[in-house]
Amino acid sequence: MKYFIILLLTGIFLGSSSAFAQHKVVELKAPSRLIQKDTAVVPQKMIAGLVPERKPFAGVPLAGQKEYFGDKTDYVNNYVRQYLGNHTKTLSACEGRGHKKFSLIDNVLKRQGVPTHLKYLAVIESALNNQAVSPVGAVGPWQLMESTARMLGLKVNGKRDERTDWFKSTQAAAKYLNTLHGMLGDWLLVVAAYNSGPSPILRAIQKTGSKSFWDLKKYLPRETQGHVLAFIATASIFEKMKPYIKTGQLPDDFKFGNEEVAKGEKVVVVPPKPVFTPEELASMAIVRISEPLHEELLLQELGLDKKKFEKWNPDYDLFVYNDYSEPFYRLRIPKDMLESFIAKKNMLDAKSKQIFTAELL
Repeated sequence: MKYFIILLLTGIFLGSSSAFAQHKVVELKAPSRLIQKDTAVVPQKMIAGLVPERKPFAGVPLAGQKEYFGDKTDYVNNYVRQYLGNHTKTLSACEGRGHKKFSLIDNVLKRQGVPTHLKYLAVIESALNNQAVSPVGAVGPWQLMESTARMLGLKVNGKRDERTDWFKSTQAAAKYLNTLHGMLGDWLLVVAAYNSGPSPILRAIQKTGSKSFWDLKKYLPRETQGHVLAFIATASIFEKMKPYIKTGQLPDDFKFGNEEVAKGEKVVVVPPKPVFTPEELASMAIVRISEPLHEELLLQELGLDKKKFEKWNPDYDLFVYNDYSEPFYRLRIPKDMLESFIAKKNMLDAKSKQIFTAELL
């Protein structure tokens, strides 16, 4: 409880901003947009009595767990498959580093009562590099800001920076993760708060009356949404798809496993690449965009069918959340909407930026 109060009153949060963010010593793609942590003091009234208590999901949900993801199960499964294909090189490098580091992290997390699956948060924070330094000054495998590290008991001075110490920084991160879980009661919301700070999460809970990540998702900063999805994907890949990390290729009959699926339900196998009929290809136009457009705005302005758009662009979310393998995206839209798209492109760019910026407020 001591740490819980201190963390809230001082408004200290973590400094990484995006899955696989660029660091001075890691050869990774830099995100084009950085989220600034919400450092406002969290009002006590936001913490208690927001929504009726519900039985929390035990542990960390992975792809295929219909008990947690419900009607989003297929969406999550497909996202994980796409994520594997777009991050094969980095995931493979992290797998090699994990042989030496995961055992240490597991031991610390177990002693602190934190699910060991949370070790994959260090993968998306720093690519398991204890010398990683983010553009905003976060350091170490858990990407702790200086003020956060000191408040959690780490020494940071001109002679010593314990944020780079695997054992001590993991102890500090576990302490903070437990504090967030005591506040939010759901490990995916903990991952979200680790990225943005707890204030945006608590405001979203207040707005929706829910503690489900899927209900809160659209009210969270875009970087935070992507951070949570990257965590789900990374944890699921290491736990369920490890033999395929080096190639990024899954067998056609791959399934995430029936053990987490409700009895009688069938796991839907989603092809890793979209398959289009000759009729679809004939009616399809492909335009290259370098910045993401807000999906709901795009659908509304062009009168696009949501199901068709998502079928034609199954990996669009990866581009929106800065997890795409290329700096541009080939957007598929109906040919008869191409002229309208070109005419409205500047407006779509400007309004999308406004919407994405508003999410940070």
